Amino acid sequence: MGLMSYKNSKILLFRSVLLATVLFFAGEAYADQSGQSEALTVHPQALERAGIYNLRRIDPSLTGEQTNIALISRSLTYLQGQPQNDYQPDIGHNAFLEQDFEFYHDSDIVAGFSSHTTAICSILFANDSAAYNDKLGVFEFEGIIPEGQGHIFEFWHFLKNNIFPQQAPEADVIAASMGTQFEDWWTRGFDAMAQNTGIPIIAGIGNGLAMHDPPLYPAAGANVIAVGVANSVDSSDKLTKLKNFALPDPRVSTTGPTADNRVKPDIVAPGNCLAADVNEPWQYSATGSYSSYSTPIVAGTIALLMQTARQYDDLAPLAEDENRNCLVKAILLNSAEKLPFWNKGYLGDDDKHLYPLDFAQGAGMLDATAAYYQLLAGQHKPGDVPAEGWDIDTLNPWEKPLNYYRFGIDEPENKTITITLNWNKHYSPNYPFEALPEKDANLALYLWAIDPYDSSNDYLLDYSDSIHDNLEHIHIPADPDFFEYEIIVTYNENDTTEAEQPYAIAWNIAESNDRDNILWYDLNADGKVDNLDLSILINNMAKSRNDKESYLIGDITGEGKIDINDAKALIDNFGRKAPWHPDYSDIATD
Repeated sequence: MGLMSYKNSKILLFRSVLLATVLFFAGEAYADQSGQSEALTVHPQALERAGIYNLRRIDPSLTGEQTNIALISRSLTYLQGQPQNDYQPDIGHNAFLEQDFEFYHDSDIVAGFSSHTTAICSILFANDSAAYNDKLGVFEFEGIIPEGQGHIFEFWHFLKNNIFPQQAPEADVIAASMGTQFEDWWTRGFDAMAQNTGIPIIAGIGNGLAMHDPPLYPAAGANVIAVGVANSVDSSDKLTKLKNFALPDPRVSTTGPTADNRVKPDIVAPGNCLAADVNEPWQYSATGSYSSYSTPIVAGTIALLMQTARQYDDLAPLAEDENRNCLVKAILLNSAEKLPFWNKGYLGDDDKHLYPLDFAQGAGMLDATAAYYQLLAGQHKPGDVPAEGWDIDTLNPWEKPLNYYRFGIDEPENKTITITLNWNKHYSPNYPFEALPEKDANLALYLWAIDPYDSSNDYLLDYSDSIHDNLEHIHIPADPDFFEYEIIVTYNENDTTEAEQPYAIAWNIAESNDRDNILWYDLNADGKVDNLDLSILINNMAKSRNDKESYLIGDITGEGKIDINDAKALIDNFGRKAPWHPDYSDIATD
């Protein structure tokens, strides 16, 4: 059975409306008893943190209309090695009353429901004004793209019918919240599909040390966008955990590098969401902080960007260009929020030009609103450009081995320049989709400070030149004495490729990061700065001396090491509490 389309029956609709009515009045009683008379809470709050609800406030039409996500889902049960088709969302849940999913699987076995897929689909597609949770009572649940179309593929069906023949589904984005520890023919097939079709492919990086997960494929693939998870804060109150997020924790969000020394993940997003419960048509429960649930948040954001691009002729490359997967990645990464302790590569300062991203955060936290504005900044070809924009272009080693983008900054003091360059690696279009390194270019990214009156004063402000990654990233304060800058995109000086290389680039200027974020000092994210945090810092200080390549936080002063200066900075902030802490006070005490 290849294609199945589910239509909600009148009986199901009647039952759901009846349940919603009952729960609505139950919710009013709940609100009256608790003294809360204002509008019901909108969830999942992870979408608020990711900037998605703010984006909807800016443009209420951004609901995913005429967008399509292909979601790859594993069956939960196998019999003699054959999937038993229990991979679908619970289509009877109230979250999906307005959805018309299409399902793809091979056998005639009656399809069953997956709690994993149900939760993911609710984060993406749900629209339920009478959702219920035991702690919250009744609330409003808004998914990322409630008017988007979901095509749900059983994993093995997708490998056989799409990956093996390289037949891409009709989709704006492909999302997979699963993976394997080892590269295989089918994981390379995802990379080949991204390269050959331009469809952005998103996958979860893995659930960290607690699950013994290295960077999982296909997320660890060169052309796939890998998503990590920003952990919920440490609180005994479930609602607090659902509304507040800290840093990615290596125990629950896998860190890079990959086995071949590439940086992953690419980006992180909140993962702990209220999501639909399987077989409970009105119930929603917390998912926990897992990359399975941060992945659809990034995928849904891409769908919103695609919807935006189709509204403007000059943004069409995002939705139509054969290298749009590179442009999507450049826009997402360039607009991401740098969380405390973001640092290229390892803790020291000697590898900042070789590793483009942080091993736990990637480029940082997804910011859907900032990505939207990065997209609206528009395409600008090489030459003189505005201080924010993007481009898709091509280098070749004979006629155009270099492109430059020159821009000005009116007030460079306390401004940070961010630039992201991305291109595809090459794979054979046929099974087993072997890598084709002879066709791969190695590009480099340079940023020069320019004196328009005396070129002898020009100097190289920063550069990114990884020998392994098909990605370069610069994030550096502007020089307050320089008002003009020039981006150079060119080949690495040792590159020997003779092929043309398409690429995507995005750049912007923003206010420098807030160094007063409590997460610089509240290392265990429990909402207060105390001896527990100092203990973590001292432990990380000792580890950093013995293991130069471990991923450790604690370099508060930004000196490239964890030392006594960081301990002093933390002690100076003893007593600080986060706004969500029950005993909140923003005044430090001894």
